[in-house]
Amino acid sequence: METRQQGFLDSEPLREADEDLVSEVNLTNSIMTEEEREEIQQELAKLEDEISTLRQVLSSKEKQHAELKQKLGITPLTEFKNNISRGWQDMQSSTAYKKTSETLTTAGQKTTAAFSTLGSTITRKFGDMRNSPSFKSFEEKVENTVTNIKTKVGTSGSGGSFEDVLSSAANASSQETPTNNLMDTTERPC
Repeated sequence: METRQQGFLDSEPLREADEDLVSEVNLTNSIMTEEEREEIQQELAKLEDEISTLRQVLSSKEKQHAELKQKLGITPLTEFKNNISRGWQDMQSSTAYKKTSETLTTAGQKTTAAFSTLGSTITRKFGDMRNSPSFKSFEEKVENTVTNIKTKVGTSGSGGSFEDVLSSAANASSQETPTNNLMDTTERPC
């Protein structure tokens, strides 16, 4: 016979003889005597009785607890509010909350500074653009166009805003449109 060392991690698969041995093992403890078995069953029954008694006592105490809360006017909603409030206070006093709050405050300050700088830069760039020769040329063309419109519409002087000029132009064009409301009644079709 060959000798081999058996370990927990046996690399050989189980053989049919091994499977037969496993199936014949009695899973109940056959070493136990009848007296020991009876004693354990009595102890188990005693524990089950104690558990039942404790459940009854707990149920009684829970009822008493609910009655006392009701007498004090403590409702489930009140308890919920108190728990939320207590939880919020606990969270605010935690170091994680404090660190997060400080970080967010710092980030907010830096963001505000960045937007302020961005706004200043945009304002400066618009100022630079307005002073540029191409913008001045565009501005002169717009002014010339407005003056031409005022002249064509027939406004006297330089009074009025651009909206007034457009309104005058609209009135002038509506007066120039002929209306066909004056018809001879004999010429109307039947």
